[in-house]
Amino acid sequence: MSESQVQKSHRTPGRAATSNPDVRFDRYTSTAIDDGWYQDDDLPVLRTEITDEVARKIITRNTSPDLSFDRSINPYRGCEHGCIYCFARPSHAFLGLSPGLDFETKLIARPNAAERLEAELSNPRYRPATIAIGTNTDPYQPIEKDRKIMRAVLEVLQAFNHPVAIVTKGTLIERDADILGAMAAKGLVRVGISVTTLDPKTSRAMEPRVPLPASRLRTIRRLTDAGIPIRAMVSPVVPALTDHELEAILTACHDAGAVAASSIVLRLPREVATLFRDWLHMNFPDRAERVMGRVRELHGGKDYDPQFGKRMVGHGEWATMMQQRFRLVTRKLGLDRSLPPLRTDLFARPPQPGDQLSLI
Repeated sequence: MSESQVQKSHRTPGRAATSNPDVRFDRYTSTAIDDGWYQDDDLPVLRTEITDEVARKIITRNTSPDLSFDRSINPYRGCEHGCIYCFARPSHAFLGLSPGLDFETKLIARPNAAERLEAELSNPRYRPATIAIGTNTDPYQPIEKDRKIMRAVLEVLQAFNHPVAIVTKGTLIERDADILGAMAAKGLVRVGISVTTLDPKTSRAMEPRVPLPASRLRTIRRLTDAGIPIRAMVSPVVPALTDHELEAILTACHDAGAVAASSIVLRLPREVATLFRDWLHMNFPDRAERVMGRVRELHGGKDYDPQFGKRMVGHGEWATMMQQRFRLVTRKLGLDRSLPPLRTDLFARPPQPGDQLSLI
């Protein structure tokens, strides 16, 4: 029996996914069969494996009409945070890896990201616009502490005076407050901190390697004190599991210093739906059917509706009620505003060795 077969439907210490689904592009699939041999229920801890990838290009473009950015950077592929609901899990299949446990344990680092970014920004045809980081996998996941790829990317963006919008759950972002604070003073940066629940037990089960909610709230305060504008992100809202916390989460983020807010409902593309259902039945069996029933109500009777404009807000009575609650509490807290556009007029290629000096 293969390793992936053994791992199917087991609770793995320190990981959210309970299985390693087959890669949808593979020609062959595998099925676990009980061959009668005794097996321990408790599997050993899965260690994180990191592979380096030499990136040929680092800025990724998109034309999605419901996204506020047209370009992004991903310093890493896969995410050790292991959030069971992560919509980025299916992207691991393009690497020949499973969106399940592989996504959390088999990571790809891009150590030449800063070098490639400098080359792309130096192209005379490049025109600046806000680069989003953290929209697929978290740039401040645990391996960043040693690899420092994200910090190197920030150093390049700072040198070029290039605007950047960052989304993270990782408190490691505090390490880069020196760069971010200096860029914020020029109107070049904004940060979104995601807080899904205030309950540490739910958080640990749902996002096993993410800093606990109280730690993220402290990060909001410390970044705010450094002059960095913070948007509180209640994302995703999980119906019948975390939706009752909406007002409490936004209030806690406001009290910590957040100046704006956003919210996205749970979305379960491709393999994520099966992974999430398995996780629900293992961790919250008493409400699993209720949660999935509400999810399908949000997405027109399906586990997920990928339609632009609806995929992140859902539709139906429950979606409307959540939007109304969000508007009421953000208006009350003063979070119902958009952060000002980041500046692009300061963008300039920094002087390079050998450049001709400007005449005075």
